This record gives sequence, C-alpha cells and structure tokens, in this order.
Amino acid sequence: MFRSLLVALTALLATPALAAPPVWTVRDADSEIVLFGSMHVLPRDLDWRPPALDAALSRADDLWFEVPMDAAADRRMQDLAGAYGLLPPGQTLTSRLKPRAAARLRELARRLDVPMSEIERLKPWMAEVRLTTAAFARDKGLAEDGVERRLQAAAPPAVARKAFETPDEQMALFAGASEADQVRTLNATVKQLEKDPGAYRRLVAAWSKGDQKALERAVVGGMRKSSPALYRRFIVERNARWMDALQARLAGSGRTVVVVGAGHLLGPDGLPARLRALGYDVEGPR
Repeated sequence: MFRSLLVALTALLATPALAAPPVWTVRDADSEIVLFGSMHVLPRDLDWRPPALDAALSRADDLWFEVPMDAAADRRMQDLAGAYGLLPPGQTLTSRLKPRAAARLRELARRLDVPMSEIERLKPWMAEVRLTTAAFARDKGLAEDGVERRLQAAAPPAVARKAFETPDEQMALFAGASEADQVRTLNATVKQLEKDPGAYRRLVAAWSKGDQKALERAVVGGMRKSSPALYRRFIVERNARWMDALQARLAGSGRTVVVVGAGHLLGPDGLPARLRALGYDVEGPR
C-alpha cells in the first residue's frame, strides 16, 4: 500500500536474475501511452527492465508516477508520516487489537528485530508499513532499488516528470481509512508474514514472468477479499481518478510512459481493462 504498499515477503533463492515484466501500449491517431506495473521494492541484482520500456523512455515526452520521485516529495512524505502515522501520546497499538492478534504482532516484531516500543506508537497502517519494510529489507528487497527510483534516474533529463497524486493526497488515503479497516489489513499482513515466508519470492517471480493471474491473486485478490472497502479506496477509486488524466493525455498528442504499482494494471478494474472498455487500442496482456 504505502506508495501502493503491495504484499508479502521472503527469500529470493528462486527469483530469476533476469526478468521480463510486461508493458501495455495504448495508441490513438497522435498519442502513445506505455503502461508499466511497478514493484516498489526489488532485490538489487534483478535485471528487470524490458527493452520495450527502455525504448519508450528514450522517446517519451513525459513520465508519470503515482507521486513525485524527488527529494522534496520524499521529505514531505516523511513529515506527513510523522504527523499522521503516530498514535496520540499515552495510547498503544496493541490496546486496539484482540489478545491473540497482539501476541502475533509481538512475535513477528521480535523475529524481524523491530522494537515493540516503536511499533506500539504507530497507527495500524503505519505499523503494517514498518513491518513489511523490515521484512523486505531482510530479504534483500530495497526501496532504493524499486522500479520508480531506477526509472527516475534513467529517464533522459528532457523527459518531463509528472505525478497523479501529491504526497498529501496519497497520505490522506491512509489517514482517512477507518481504524477497523486498518486493523483488519494489519492482522492479515501479520498472519501472512508469519505463515507464508515465501510470498515475496513468489510475488517477484510472478511479476518477472508477467504471470497476470498469479499477480492478481497476490497483489489485489487478498485485499478484495479481506477488505472490499480498502480495495475500492486504494485501487478502484484511484484508477478512476487517474483515468481522467490518461484520457486528457490521449486527447492531446505525444508519447507518455506511466509507471504505477502493478496492482493498478490488473483485472477488470485495472487501467488497461478500463482503457479497452472505452474503445482504445491497447496492446499487452489481458
């Protein structure tokens, strides 16, 4: 979720050294949009950039991310996380959980070497981010090696960088979610990290191979099932807003590359399916 957080974790022993995740290309008479689904956190040694994406970047007029990928946006996101991710003084996270869920949380924090004194101060959504980040880091998945960071650095300087959301708008997605939904997804993530330590490896492998069905199950299937309200909030409603920008871009002319979390490109609510439903010519997986 955070920067579209995504799912679960672990080893990397079966992750391929060379990957070929898919791209989608949308065309009309005078416009081209290339869509690429991001993994926000990746192992450093994974060679994932498909030639079609590099070719699109080399001739693009603009490159769109979910939020800006610059230092000012990073600082703003950190400030907002401090403002919206902490519980009021004197309150604790485990007091909001049932005893069994609290015990699971404590055990997972111990296994990941994350101090409970830190976790107790966090709102449920921020605790989920903190634990998932720790699990990614343990499995050599580093945020600085994610798709967006690499493409921000690799795109030619003349390519205009744009974003669908501001840091404030993205943070409001988390701050505005109900506490019940936050607790529900935190508990689901804790159970997954506890019971399925191979999930991150399989997720990266599915993304690398362009296995759309496996990706849809892993990235959005669980959210659709465990919290339909959050699925609508984080996927469906955001995709609908982003479609306005994409249609405006197609109404003009030029070449655009769009890089957003892989979950936004999957299934009937994904951007490729929405564009096809409107009659646009979309090349790429269905």
